[in-house]
Amino acid sequence: MANALVVRNGTDLAKRIKALHAAQYVRMSTDYQRYSIENQAAAIAAYAQQHNLIIVHTYRDEGRSGLRIRTRPGLTELIEDVRLGRADFDHVLVYDVSRWGRFQDVDESAHYEFICKQNGIKVVYCAEQFDNDGSLLSSIVKNIKRVMAAEFSRELSVKVHTGQSRVASLGFRVGGPPTFGVHRTLVGEDRRSKGRLEKGEAKSLKTDRVRLALGSPEETTIVRWIFHQFVAEKKTDIAIARELNQGRIANQHDRPWTDGMIHRILCNENYIGHIVYNRTSRRLGQKLVNNPLDRWIRSDLVTEPIVDRDIFAEAQKIMADRYVSVSEDEMLKRLRLLLKRKGQLTSSVIKAAPGMPSVACYIMHFGTLRKAFDMIGYTSPRDCDWIDSKQHWLDVVETQANELKVALKQMVGKKVCVDKGKASLVVDGKARIHIQIARQTKRRPNHAPVWRVYRRRDQSGLLVIMRLNETNRAIMDYLLLPAAKLTRRYLRFSARGDERGATRVGTVKALAAAVKGQLRGSLRRHASKSRTIRAAPTN
Repeated sequence: MANALVVRNGTDLAKRIKALHAAQYVRMSTDYQRYSIENQAAAIAAYAQQHNLIIVHTYRDEGRSGLRIRTRPGLTELIEDVRLGRADFDHVLVYDVSRWGRFQDVDESAHYEFICKQNGIKVVYCAEQFDNDGSLLSSIVKNIKRVMAAEFSRELSVKVHTGQSRVASLGFRVGGPPTFGVHRTLVGEDRRSKGRLEKGEAKSLKTDRVRLALGSPEETTIVRWIFHQFVAEKKTDIAIARELNQGRIANQHDRPWTDGMIHRILCNENYIGHIVYNRTSRRLGQKLVNNPLDRWIRSDLVTEPIVDRDIFAEAQKIMADRYVSVSEDEMLKRLRLLLKRKGQLTSSVIKAAPGMPSVACYIMHFGTLRKAFDMIGYTSPRDCDWIDSKQHWLDVVETQANELKVALKQMVGKKVCVDKGKASLVVDGKARIHIQIARQTKRRPNHAPVWRVYRRRDQSGLLVIMRLNETNRAIMDYLLLPAAKLTRRYLRFSARGDERGATRVGTVKALAAAVKGQLRGSLRRHASKSRTIRAAPTN
C-alpha cells in the first residue's frame, strides 16, 4: 500500500494524464435538427464516463453538411490541431461514422482518420457496435458504414429531387427567393393563402406549399418598363440598368442594378405566368451544370402574367439573334483588328467595340483575358501583379490567421476557430476578427504612399488590415479597427495608419495583445447578457 504513491522509473506523468483526456466532435446537418447535438453529446458523455475519459475540447459543426470538409470549420480545426501537434488529448469521440462525414469518396473519410492515428490519437465511434481497434472485422464494418453514409446522401438527393420536381409540376414554387416583381405566398392543403413569405422566411409544415404572386403595382410597372425599353426602344441591358440607377429605383436586393440582373429578368418566364424548374442542377455539392431542355419541369399559367406574351417572345428573339457562334481563331482575329484600331486593349475597350465577343466569352474560351492578349502578342501596361500573386496572399492570410489564433488562445483563454471561407477568426463563438491585405498603390515620385482596401459588406466585429511594403512583397505592419463602425466600402490609409481610430502594431504578438484589449469589453458584454437571460424570471 505504501508503494502505491511511488512514481516508478520510466513513468511519463504528462503522457498518463493526457491519456485520460478526449475531445468530442459533434455535427448536425440542418438547423431543424435542434436536439441532434445534445443527443450526440449525451451519448458521448456516457461513453467517456464508462471508459474514464475526460472531455477537454468540443469541436462543433452546426447546420453543416457532411459532404465536404471545407464547409465544416469544426472538423477543419480538429484536423489542424492534430496535425500541428496542438492537441492535448489522445481520443476523439464521435457519435457514429456518419457524423464524421458523408464524404462521397470514402477514402477522404479514411484520410482524416488516418491523420489522427498518425499523430497518436484514436478516433472512437461511440454509438457503433464495433470497436475501432484496427482489426479485420472492424475495418470491414467501418468501410461498409462509410459507404452506407455516402449512399444515404445519394439516395436522399434523388428522393428530394424527385419530390421537388413533382411539386414544381403542380405549379408550386421550389427553390430560393423569387425575382423582382413577384413574391412568395404560403398556401395550405386547401390551397388557401396563409400570407406572404418575406425574405429569409420558409414554410414550417410539410403539407404547406409556396405559390408565386404578383408584387406591388410599382414593381410590376418597372418590369413592364424594362421589357418596353428592351423591345421597343432597342436599349441594351447596361443602358436600362444605368437609367434605373440614375432614377434611384431599388431592386429586391437593395443594391444597384446591373446588366446581369436585367438579363435575368428578360429571360424569366415567371413574368408570363410560367414556372420552370430544373434548368440547372448541382448534385451533392458538385459543379453547377445546365440541364437539357427535355429535363426541364414546366408548369404554365400558374400566376397572372405581368408582361404580354408577344413582347416576351420578341425579347427572347432579340437575345437569340445577339448570339453568334464564332470560332476561337475568329475571336483572336477580331482582337488583333481592335488592337490595331485602338492601340490598346482593356475590358472597357472590348465592351464598347461593336461586333466583338464579350469579355466573359474570352475568359470562358481562354481562361483569362490576359491569356487571350498573350496569344496575339499584346502585353497590357496595367500592373497585374495582384492577380498573379492572389493565391500566394491567400495562403499568407491563412498562415497569419493561424498564428494569431495560437497567440489569442494563450492570451484570452477562449476557444478560437479559423473560418477559411471568410478569412476570419471566431473567438468563443461570438466575436469575429476579419483579416485583409492592403497593397500600397503606385504613386508618382515624391508623393506620400497610400494603402487602399475594399471592405466586404458582411464584416462585423474587428478588422485586421495587413499593409504591404513599398514593393508589395512583404507585410509592413498591422492595423486593427472596429469593422462595425465603418460605412465606406473603400478604406484609404496614410503612412501614419491612424485613420478611423485604427491601432497600428508591428508583430502578430502585439496584434494579439491589441485584439485582446478590444475583445475584453465585447466578451464581457456577451457574458453579462447571457447571465441576464439565464437569471430572468419565468412567468
